[in-house]
Amino acid sequence: MSLRQHEIAEANHRILNPFTLGKLLLLAEVVRVRPGQRHLDLCCGKGELLSQWAARYATAGVGVDISEVFLAAARVRAGELGVADRVRFVHGDAARFVAGPLAGPDRYDLVSCVGATWIGNGLVGTIGLMRPAVADGGLLLVGEPYWIDLPPDEAYAALGMDPDDFASLAGTLDRFTAAGVELVEMVLADPDDWDRYVASQWWTVTEWLRANPSDSDGMRGFRDDARRSHLAYGRRYLGWGVFVLRPAA
Repeated sequence: MSLRQHEIAEANHRILNPFTLGKLLLLAEVVRVRPGQRHLDLCCGKGELLSQWAARYATAGVGVDISEVFLAAARVRAGELGVADRVRFVHGDAARFVAGPLAGPDRYDLVSCVGATWIGNGLVGTIGLMRPAVADGGLLLVGEPYWIDLPPDEAYAALGMDPDDFASLAGTLDRFTAAGVELVEMVLADPDDWDRYVASQWWTVTEWLRANPSDSDGMRGFRDDARRSHLAYGRRYLGWGVFVLRPAA
């Protein structure tokens, strides 16, 4: 999935993951978000996580994303929620941003990367990127798929994944341990969350194709492949959740 396809398919999404607003707010309760906390959100998309928490819990922070399209929407959303003075959005490579000079006062109480562990070539590498940015006593929030059951061999190609890209929930716990962090909480998506995230893309892309019949961005094939892979394999075998992590002592 190219960035352009991502931008088209999720044009009508606010949350760019299989998560509802209710679960986004449940996650805040789980994390015990407090006023004044500083939050760094890597690959922030349209900034719904950062802005909702700033509006409801008086946090402040920075969101980083490579998509100018999503960041434009994020700035509009921050204005709608009245938090444009507390959140800032930066265009750039999240991995390069977090690898910069983040010592001392530039560390954050909350560092999140929700659904984009490709920035560190996988879960363990991404956690390694995030850890220098988190303040003492702070938390890491990582959104990551996991295998509900071991899928058949043909599922990997259909989903565009390799078998080792993700693990079972227990295997994901092992990866956290290998990365030097402790799992302290989690909020998992359910099949309905997946449907609302994926199936609503089919509608968006279908409407886009009606307006763009030449389909120079290959969206028809993207939609058809995504639809079949979700119905055949994704809904049954692929889970997703946000995991709350604390750097191990």
